[in-house]
Amino acid sequence: MDYSKLVAVTGLPGLYELINSKNDGAIVRSLEDNSTKFASSRIHNFSHLESIEVYTTGDNVNLVEIFYGMDKAGGSLPDTKDNAAVKKYFEKAYPDLDFERVYPSDLKKMVKWYEVLKKNNIEIKLTEIPEEEEQPEIVEVKETAKEKPAKKKEEKEEAPKKKEAKAEEKSMKKTAKKEKEEEKPAKKTATKKKEEKEEAPKKKPAAKKK
Repeated sequence: MDYSKLVAVTGLPGLYELINSKNDGAIVRSLEDNSTKFASSRIHNFSHLESIEVYTTGDNVNLVEIFYGMDKAGGSLPDTKDNAAVKKYFEKAYPDLDFERVYPSDLKKMVKWYEVLKKNNIEIKLTEIPEEEEQPEIVEVKETAKEKPAKKKEEKEEAPKKKEAKAEEKSMKKTAKKEKEEEKPAKKTATKKKEEKEEAPKKKPAAKKK
């Protein structure tokens, strides 16, 4: 049986294995008598053991840390009917517990749960989260970042050449325009002279004196 499938159900004693979840509740199996029942979510709340944390004098710790402390302490478990004996046991097993916020009822519950887990030979451990594999996109992004300065360098080197070519082209256009403007008066003068030449013979000869 997997520790990650174990739940505590409010209103029901002991621990349960979660068999199947439904919209209106869950089917659970008791670890004490193996009986299977449906627990309605309208009446009961479900808490995965993996998600339960316990108050300490420092940061909160997961419930498994308390169970590990109980493993290390060894010896026999205290009588859950004796509050003083239960507290004394946890002061030895996990002295960092915040006994002002962890009530005697909580301490008794942890003793009973631990006893059930050991009885059913369940390995107490959290589900291991697999490490995320490196994504190839990260490498590609780095390569792109390296290529950017090179591209800028090429553009910087080509900029003067483009500027020079543009200036040369502008100069050539200016020269061509100037030559075109200089040609206009010459053509006009030549036309005028031609017109004057054609008109010359039309003039009447001066009258001869008798």
